[in-house]
Amino acid sequence: MHQALIVAHLGTALIGHISRDGTAIEAHERPAKAARAQVETNPAAQAILPDTPLPPAVAAPAKRGRPRRGETRQPKLTRIEQQRGQTLAQMQDDLPRACDRGTKCNAQGYKISWNGYTLHLDTAECGVPVAAILSSASMHDSQAAIPLPHLTNLYDAMDAAYCSAALRAHCKDLGHVPLIDHNPRGGQKLEFDPAQAVRYNERTVAERMNARLKDEFGGNQVWVKGNAKVMSHLMFGVLVLSVDQLMRLLQ
Repeated sequence: MHQALIVAHLGTALIGHISRDGTAIEAHERPAKAARAQVETNPAAQAILPDTPLPPAVAAPAKRGRPRRGETRQPKLTRIEQQRGQTLAQMQDDLPRACDRGTKCNAQGYKISWNGYTLHLDTAECGVPVAAILSSASMHDSQAAIPLPHLTNLYDAMDAAYCSAALRAHCKDLGHVPLIDHNPRGGQKLEFDPAQAVRYNERTVAERMNARLKDEFGGNQVWVKGNAKVMSHLMFGVLVLSVDQLMRLLQ
């Protein structure tokens, strides 16, 4: 229903700015337990009876530390780098979706923690949410940027959590201009030029829509359990929020 609404009213429109952000969704369920690593056993140290098949070989864990002289190792790709060569279905299947614990800094710079999920929203400059993905609370916001469906827009506005060379290259490949706040990571912060700084201020629409979804459209009252049910509950709120914003535009 939400997809049909967006296609009918914004499908052919050229959107200036898409603001991307993730918001914490608290759930009333226990966080999923982390899977225990499989312990490798030594078949030679066990008594092997006749006609007893040997246990399957366990892959050796990746070596840690610096490689030895003459040793070459394949560089491990990050999830964002892997997503650039995957289909949409493969990217969505790879995302963690179970309830767990999440920690991030809020808009005031204070660290907060919650039990539940993270809702990743793409919001058009007119205030209409156009795409959403629900992931585990522990997943970093930047890992949902590429799987979110993309419309015909000019600028992608994101905060410093999305600062990544791979994401900037992905936005440029789509023909978009990345407006991503720079994360210095202990170095020198790179500021926007004056024109980009004015455009980046459009990103505040994402925070307003996140607040409206949670305060007015049920985002703070999630009583169901499981990713599918929580996503269904939230998407009813996103649908009504989208209709409300479109009615305001018609007025």
